[in-house]
Amino acid sequence: MSSYKYIFILLGFLIISQSELRAQALADDSVIQFSGVVVTGDSLKPIPFVNIRIKGTSMGTVTGFYGFFSFVAHKGDTIIFSSIGYRTSEYFISDTLSSTRYSLFQMLQTDTMLLTETVIYPWPTIESLEYAIIHHNVPEDDYDRAMKNLAIEEMKERGENLAMDGAMNHRYQMQNYADKAYWNGQYMPNQWLNPFAWAEFIKAWNDGKFKKKDD
Repeated sequence: MSSYKYIFILLGFLIISQSELRAQALADDSVIQFSGVVVTGDSLKPIPFVNIRIKGTSMGTVTGFYGFFSFVAHKGDTIIFSSIGYRTSEYFISDTLSSTRYSLFQMLQTDTMLLTETVIYPWPTIESLEYAIIHHNVPEDDYDRAMKNLAIEEMKERGENLAMDGAMNHRYQMQNYADKAYWNGQYMPNQWLNPFAWAEFIKAWNDGKFKKKDD
């Protein structure tokens, strides 16, 4: 009989506890589930990570990536919405609401921040800066070196002193074979007996093209 007695006592305690909790919930009818979305005032795009706080307290939440929020508040609370780049806005929850849930579509206006112009110079005066720019020795970069290497005179000198590679030697040898095959069975022309070649030689001799050039 003693075990049944303890069971009845425990059941009675649970019934009394639930009745008290239900009575407290009915008594505190000012608690509501406050939800909504925060968007921009011009394009109605959701604003992520907006700071939402109950005025006068440290309670609140932060909007998600799509601007949605939901937290517990009380009727009569003033909600503050703040975010960098937007004007801080307040919303008052009416204390005459009959429902325990309330939804809000909150818009925030962009806030333009104008900063004063700041000019930083590495030299104490403008004159010192101008002197440093004029007398600055700009180092040679890859572009300048490439332009020097691609100069016409430079390319011509390099071409005259450049030895033939394997492809050029092969082309020269094949050209000799082709010439011999062209004159096969007959005498090849002899430039020693060509009067036009002699005329060019004499003209070059008179122009001094065969003189040794001093460095």
